[in-house]
Amino acid sequence: MRITLAFALVTLFVSCQNENQEPPISDFSVFEVPAHFPDPVYDFDGNPITEEGFELGRKLFYDKRLSRGSQVSCGSCHAQVHAFADHGVPLSVGVDGREGRRNSPGLYNLAWTEAFMWDGGINHIEVMPIAPITDSVEMDISLADLLDYLQSETEYPQEFETAFGSTEITTTKLLNALAQFQGSIVSDGSRYDQYLKGQYIPTEEQMRGMELFDVNCSGCHAGVLQTDFSYRNNGLDADFSDLGRGRITQNPADNGKFRVPSLRNVALTNPYMHDGRFFTLEQVLDHYSEGITASATLDPALADGIPLTEEEKEDIIEFLYTLSDFELLRDLRFSEPTK
Repeated sequence: MRITLAFALVTLFVSCQNENQEPPISDFSVFEVPAHFPDPVYDFDGNPITEEGFELGRKLFYDKRLSRGSQVSCGSCHAQVHAFADHGVPLSVGVDGREGRRNSPGLYNLAWTEAFMWDGGINHIEVMPIAPITDSVEMDISLADLLDYLQSETEYPQEFETAFGSTEITTTKLLNALAQFQGSIVSDGSRYDQYLKGQYIPTEEQMRGMELFDVNCSGCHAGVLQTDFSYRNNGLDADFSDLGRGRITQNPADNGKFRVPSLRNVALTNPYMHDGRFFTLEQVLDHYSEGITASATLDPALADGIPLTEEEKEDIIEFLYTLSDFELLRDLRFSEPTK
């Protein structure tokens, strides 16, 4: 089922690229690549950002009318105050109070991401929103019904015309607008970023934590983006009720593996792991230090766990706090529109 969905999304994306559209010329700029970041994988060449497209995507992101019965929006499970992650719940809640299957991660630095979801089942930022919009436990509305509904709303046809040159609302235009908004959310304003730019001097505890992190954690949470984008089994379970990456590839060697999340804003995006089972950073480090569960697909680097003293855990957490980007949390460009 999931493989079929992924194939269908890729097919839809390819067909969408053939649709002619003439976005207005604009000198509007909201997306900038930080000098200490690598080149993004999504460069907006095929979907140039305009002020009208970005603002349309912002409105759509926060509009509950993108769900059945106008119950939840994208922003319902991805709150700016939590670095666009969920509101401290293990599993997100969709229409009719239905509980989701996995924890909702933070949405930032998506332009550097090649595959999305915990299992990598979506391979392009422009088709990513289809999964939550159409999922029966999330927003639960078909694209056809959604487009019909938006077309009937008095304000949206005019806003799509302003952004894309026509009052006709199509899947391509909907997804492009959302990509312009979501792809523009960049997290690069933490004390860690300031340190990398020579603008912040870490405390002794933070520096010790950074050194411990580099030795013990940076093999997976690598580089300035704090992830190597791989899929790994980090020893949560011996048996897998959720196959993770294996659900997509149908390869038993991938069972129990999930995408390595970025640790940027990690102190703001609890709970942790794909199922939100740990609520504190202390619990996470206890797991890696003393709680690894062996299984056939366990990452070899975790075979013996990561032995840490209580003092070392405290220092690592002090470092992890430096990854919080409070500028992102108060950036009005990404906040819910007031009208």
